[in-house]
Amino acid sequence: MRSKNKPAQTAQEKRHVEKLAELHCVVCGDSPVEIHEPEQSLWLISIPLCTACHRGSDGWHGTRLRWKLRKYDELRAINETLRQVLL
Repeated sequence: MRSKNKPAQTAQEKRHVEKLAELHCVVCGDSPVEIHEPEQSLWLISIPLCTACHRGSDGWHGTRLRWKLRKYDELRAINETLRQVLL
């Protein structure tokens, strides 16, 4: 469900997010993934994350333990995502 204050994705953003949805989680390598926006509506720097790394109790929206154990932060995850999409 889209927030009423959140603009709709452009065609370019939608294509990019569709590509990300085909990748594995950039933190742990699992799939399927959910798409995490580091900041609302910044779709081009979104990150593919499995449910555990995204919304799990040890994921980004929890304690972030899964991230800390792998020495990951959002910037590193964005970099890894771009590496996978561009290379």
